[in-house]
Amino acid sequence: MLLSLLFAAVASARVMDRLAAVPKDWRTLGQAALDEPVSLRIALKQQHTEALEQAVLEMSTPGHPNYGLHMTRDEVRSYTAPSGQATAVVSEWLRKHGVEPLVDNDWVSFTTTVGTANGLLGTKFGWYEYVGGGGPKLRTLSYAVPEDVAVHVDLVQPTTRFGQLGAKKSTIFEMRRLETVDKTPTATTNANFVAQAGAAVCGSTITPDCLKSLYNINYTASASADNKVAFASYLEEYARYADLQTFEERYAPAAKGQNFTVQLANGGLDDQKSSSDSGEANLDIQYILGISHPIPILEYSTGGRGPLVPTRDQPRPPGSNEPYLEWLTFVLGQPDSELPQTISTSYGEEEQSVPQDYAVKVCNLFMQLGARGVSVLFSSGDSGPGNSCVRNTNNKTFFEPTFPAGCPWVTSVGATTGTAPERAVGFSSGGFSIYHAQPSYQAGAVGAYLQGIGSTYAAYFNSSGRAIPDVAAQGSNFAVIDKGFNALLSGTSASSPVFAGVVALLNAARKSQGQPPLGFLNPWLYNNTAAFNDVTTGSGVGCYGSKDLKNGARWNATVGWDPVTGLGTPKFDKLLEAAAPGVPNA
Repeated sequence: MLLSLLFAAVASARVMDRLAAVPKDWRTLGQAALDEPVSLRIALKQQHTEALEQAVLEMSTPGHPNYGLHMTRDEVRSYTAPSGQATAVVSEWLRKHGVEPLVDNDWVSFTTTVGTANGLLGTKFGWYEYVGGGGPKLRTLSYAVPEDVAVHVDLVQPTTRFGQLGAKKSTIFEMRRLETVDKTPTATTNANFVAQAGAAVCGSTITPDCLKSLYNINYTASASADNKVAFASYLEEYARYADLQTFEERYAPAAKGQNFTVQLANGGLDDQKSSSDSGEANLDIQYILGISHPIPILEYSTGGRGPLVPTRDQPRPPGSNEPYLEWLTFVLGQPDSELPQTISTSYGEEEQSVPQDYAVKVCNLFMQLGARGVSVLFSSGDSGPGNSCVRNTNNKTFFEPTFPAGCPWVTSVGATTGTAPERAVGFSSGGFSIYHAQPSYQAGAVGAYLQGIGSTYAAYFNSSGRAIPDVAAQGSNFAVIDKGFNALLSGTSASSPVFAGVVALLNAARKSQGQPPLGFLNPWLYNNTAAFNDVTTGSGVGCYGSKDLKNGARWNATVGWDPVTGLGTPKFDKLLEAAAPGVPNA
């Protein structure tokens, strides 16, 4: 009733987003004091979104006259710029409330008090806390803006943004520490592990030599500042220089001495003495380097933690989710010369835990990276078709796609295991987006799969949605050095940096011929399906908590594309010939 009265007080207000109730497992601590500070960000409507989408598809589709003609930062901003009227109306609205806006193209940022924010948005901010702990969070369950302002606005956040970011690690082998690394190469305590892990032929442990042998990677790139590969770190995880040095000594001797550069976003740190977990960040740097050496590597360390509304499968306390807006706006603001050509991210969350307007806006930002010639790769997730497989809105059975892997402007990477042959690993996630339509580049491959399965599970997924994953790579039992320990890590967290290393090598080969980077990958990938090892055995399994699926559910690997391994794993020699004809795989 109180919220209704507030909305009524905002003349001709449009409700932008509304939650039906305080999310499950959260409690209300109380109203926020009116003089407490709050910082918000407004996304203005862009003038030429559809034209930019078309341009990115053209520059990313082999055979099109515009293929490879990527844009500069300023050219992209000319597409994403709001109208002058939009900027003026929103700025005037804020100034009427005593708020001075900071305008950056299609984003408006400001800091004010809770009392002023309540009046602006026709709401009441409050403090909420997850019952499992984690500290209070300042959020609201609904917000509105005047109708004359709403026509120029896509969203205002953080307000009702609830979701959870987590590293995509298998819950089976998230991190298994072995023994402390002995610096003496002949140490008997470590000899068996090293002998097995360092072998060129894959055993039960995955190493760079194993991956290069498995995927026929013989090409050695030249180091160039114009071809960089990056990975994103969140949740106070920092890749460790000392661990990388030890990893090079043990598993990548050809790369001995190579280090990485760190860029800090949104108050991020590079805390080499942190007691926090560093397994994910170490996995990323060690396997990107293990595949792509000597290509320069960049770590983005993004600070801050976002709000959380838990679902059945993501009940962690608030603060375990890092929003993407701060990182993406930071990266897109970089000069053209500073952008990496390949970015890997091993984090994600349930798509249903993210509001649709937020998911669409973030996906648009990934499209802008594609426009600038950046290939963006994401882990597909580690729950097969889902964990509990319950739709939040009605508690009905529904498979759970992941975010941002479901964005059609990123390349989603699933996981395999075994080598003779490779097979889908049980935790590898896949499925069909609930927010994004199936893109044209997927129509043939995904259409054939859907025709093959007929009505199987038809009630539980959106068959017209963007399909994930696109590709796959090994994902189980990766040898990692973490805090001075030998460790094993499994998950699509491992698959994404491996594939990113492959893409970085392809970009290096293209650069050697004077060609532009691959940029947004997916149309090129689906035009070169013969360059992949088709994985036809194994399954991604899940949904064991579903009342309608007593024995759980599984996405099976099949001939052609499937929602557990995508097009398959890389045949590097074939990919190299497609990307840079004539460059030898040597």
